This record gives sequence, C-alpha cells and structure tokens, in this order.
Amino acid sequence: MEHTVRFGKLEDLAVITALDDIQGRMMEWKLQNQEYVLAEVDGYCAGFIRLEYLWSKYPYIGMIRVERPYQRQGLGIKMLLFVEEALRQQGVTELYSSSQADEADPQAWHRYMGFRECGIISGINEGEIGEIFFVKSMGN
Repeated sequence: MEHTVRFGKLEDLAVITALDDIQGRMMEWKLQNQEYVLAEVDGYCAGFIRLEYLWSKYPYIGMIRVERPYQRQGLGIKMLLFVEEALRQQGVTELYSSSQADEADPQAWHRYMGFRECGIISGINEGEIGEIFFVKSMGN
C-alpha cells in the first residue's frame, strides 16, 4: 500500500465534504489556502488534518481524522510531521491542538507526539465537557 501525504486542493472538495462538516465557501477557502492536509492510501483519502488559526495567528489542529480501516498505521503521525515541516518553513515555532476532557486516547496521542497541556476551557462542549488545549514546540 502506498501512503501519500499532501495539501488538499480544490479538486478534493467532494472528498473532504464527505469527511468533514465545514460547509461550502469556508471549505473551499481552506483548500485554496493549504489548511487541509490529506493522507491517501493507494489514492483513497484515508484521513485529514484541518488547520485553523487562533486569533488569525497561532496554528491549531482543528480536526484530525483517520478513517477506521486505516487507523493505527501511522497516518496521523505522517500528517502531523507534514504539517510541522510546512509550518517550520514559514517560521512557525509552536503548534496548538485540543481534545475533549473525556477523551483519554486522543490526549495520550497528543502527549506521545510531544504536545504538552497548556490550558482548559471548562464546559465548552456538549454535555458541559471541557476542552483541554495542548501546545507543541517545534523549534527552528
């Protein structure tokens, strides 16, 4: 199986629409501005990272998703490394992310990948569940 990681393109709109819940023009804008990173397995989109920018300045992983049949094959790691390298080339030294407070596995993944906890927003999610924020120093 061939694994490829790349920035999404406008031609990927239909594929991303099936996987993510961002709508219309925002998704198009994000594709045009390299805010989607796709993981492909033999040409099939098996996962993605959606980047956001907090206060239009700080890069933040708004969503990372790997389709169930392709999980635990290193695609999340490959996408993260791709994002980190692209951001380093822009002079960015920190990357942010988050996980719901009740999601132990995603929190463990963040820590495994070198993120450290940097804050929490209490009760922001459905059911009054908090959101734990992480930061990863990428150096330069």
